[in-house]
Amino acid sequence: MEEVFKVCEEKMGKTVSNLLSEYTGIRAGRASAGVLDHLTVEYYGVPSPINTLANISTPEPRLLIIQPYDKTLLKDIGKAIMMSDLGINPQNDGSVIRLVFPPLTEERRKEIGKNIYKYAEDAKVAIRSIRRDGMDKLKALKKNSEITEDDLKNAEKKMQDLTDKFCKDIDGHASRKEKEIMEF
Repeated sequence: MEEVFKVCEEKMGKTVSNLLSEYTGIRAGRASAGVLDHLTVEYYGVPSPINTLANISTPEPRLLIIQPYDKTLLKDIGKAIMMSDLGINPQNDGSVIRLVFPPLTEERRKEIGKNIYKYAEDAKVAIRSIRRDGMDKLKALKKNSEITEDDLKNAEKKMQDLTDKFCKDIDGHASRKEKEIMEF
């Protein structure tokens, strides 16, 4: 029975981690290397993430500098950024690429806020699905007479408490991210 809880808690933790990685990709009006995480560039025939091909720094809150280890990649990195949904025009000076993040409009902030809560709700749905799978395993243990009816009731309560804890955690992350977006 403890194995079921261990597996469910691990999966729920991974769900929260995935949500946080989604949130790092959301542009909050300030420069963050996380916005480049999903972008790849063809390098010797292999699609490679930009963050493995270049040094990325943020010297100012609204400026991101990408300095590729191989200067021949400047055009390809610039093209990948242009083709992405970032909405930022890269400035290539021959040795580095500069990304200047414009301040977000109020309308764009509200749109991003909706996306934040959509990601949070998707994560909660995943958490509830993990709970359901865990409950099914617990009921199978009861059916096979490996645990008693009282053990099942206690386990169901414990599983619900675990689910509530992770859902509350997700809500906290969502409200912090929304506050960050609305700040700037």
